[in-house]
Amino acid sequence: MVDEQLRQVIMRARQGDQTAFGQLVNRFKGPVYRHALGMLGDRGEAEDAAQDIFVKVYQAIGKLEDAYAFYSWLMRITSNLCKDKLKQRAKQVETDDMPDERLPDLLSPDPVLRLSMQEALTQLSVDHREILLLHDVQGFRYEEIAELTGIPMGTVKSRLFSARMSLRKIWNKGER
Repeated sequence: MVDEQLRQVIMRARQGDQTAFGQLVNRFKGPVYRHALGMLGDRGEAEDAAQDIFVKVYQAIGKLEDAYAFYSWLMRITSNLCKDKLKQRAKQVETDDMPDERLPDLLSPDPVLRLSMQEALTQLSVDHREILLLHDVQGFRYEEIAELTGIPMGTVKSRLFSARMSLRKIWNKGER
């Protein structure tokens, strides 16, 4: 996913070039936001997470050894930060503050279908939701997801299968 021109931008950003880093933010803010939105289920939280993610990336980009691994590295940071936010949310069981608007643009051009899919996704476990979003929405291959999440490829495949089965079961309940 990294061409030579992008590799050069990454290398300049690693050396502290703020203009180059700004180019990276502009290029990758959409995928980061969409993944955060899928994980967190809330627009405002996803926007905050995206900002936090790019702050972390800015602080750590000098340590990135392989520019060709930038996208996987970025998505790993995104997933980890979102998991941390979900853990924090679970500790704060104040559901009154939870907004109702979630995942407005995830999988379908039909707004009713989007809302239904969003509701179904939020019922999945965090692990299942993460794998499903990485594979089916972000387009990562099994090997990439295994590297990104630090779990074996067989586990990735079984979680994806289980996530799809659970989503189908949730979806079918909603149609009745």
